[in-house]
Amino acid sequence: MTKIAILGARGRLGRAVAKAFLDAGYEVRAITRDGKLPAELTGAEAFAADALDRRSLADATRGVDIIFNGLSPVYSDWSSVLPMAENVMAACHANGALHMVAGTVYNFGSPMPAEITEDTPQHPSTEKGRIRAKQEELYRREAEAGRVRTVLLRAGDFFGGKGTGSWFDLVIASKFANGVYTAPGPVELVHAWAYLPDLANSFVALADAGQRLDSYENFNFPGHALTDLEIKAAMERVTGRRLRLASMPWWVLRAGSPFVAMWKAIVSMSYLRFEPHRLVSSRLEAVIGEIPHTPLDEAVKGALDDLGLLPARLKAA
Repeated sequence: MTKIAILGARGRLGRAVAKAFLDAGYEVRAITRDGKLPAELTGAEAFAADALDRRSLADATRGVDIIFNGLSPVYSDWSSVLPMAENVMAACHANGALHMVAGTVYNFGSPMPAEITEDTPQHPSTEKGRIRAKQEELYRREAEAGRVRTVLLRAGDFFGGKGTGSWFDLVIASKFANGVYTAPGPVELVHAWAYLPDLANSFVALADAGQRLDSYENFNFPGHALTDLEIKAAMERVTGRRLRLASMPWWVLRAGSPFVAMWKAIVSMSYLRFEPHRLVSSRLEAVIGEIPHTPLDEAVKGALDDLGLLPARLKAA
């Protein structure tokens, strides 16, 4: 049985990917800083490790075939991102393990390309974008040197899955209980989204592809390219409830950004909410076949249910 280690298994992405691999019959080693796991990962082998401790990480991943990198630092402080990436590479090399990781759209900078393919040039214009680009440069170098094979699957903003911390729950659905849809930007602007169960299942499909993959693979996950008006309409169809439209008060965040580190970090990436973009792929389907894609209404219903916002009368529907 193939064994995969999930780094950051309690995070939103890590726990979704761990669950998908468990459901697919993989042997899953779920690694968190304290070794504690969420209930849905019953059946996984729990390990504790600090990703900033190279020896600890190598020990925790010993004997695995695949290492999924779901590590996610605090959004306001990314000083640990590259050191953790280097430690992950060391752990993969020590174990001869395939490295799998989710990429972001941060690398492309502003102005954003309206359509992002696997071959779109990267021109990061923010600190976070430059850090992500350096990560990918590291992965490519390790692959070209024959040390670590990497499969990178680039995705838009997450929705669905257990946990919180995405634009969907922090902004869009934050006042849903009061009948309000909060738009983070212009309501007719197309934005790249990834329904987490679909993204997680795509990672499983890529792992199943195994040795057919090259030493460095860079795929896009098309997901859902949506406007806020489309998401709002889906919420209304799913719940049978009209929602009042409100806008995120960006002026408050901009005014407070010199004093609040998290607000400063969010404002620095605000262009993503004001420049249309979508991910397309010319490669993924050829490798895994049909790309997992939950219809919009079903995905929105699942996302609301995961947040505990779906009315009880609709849970069994």
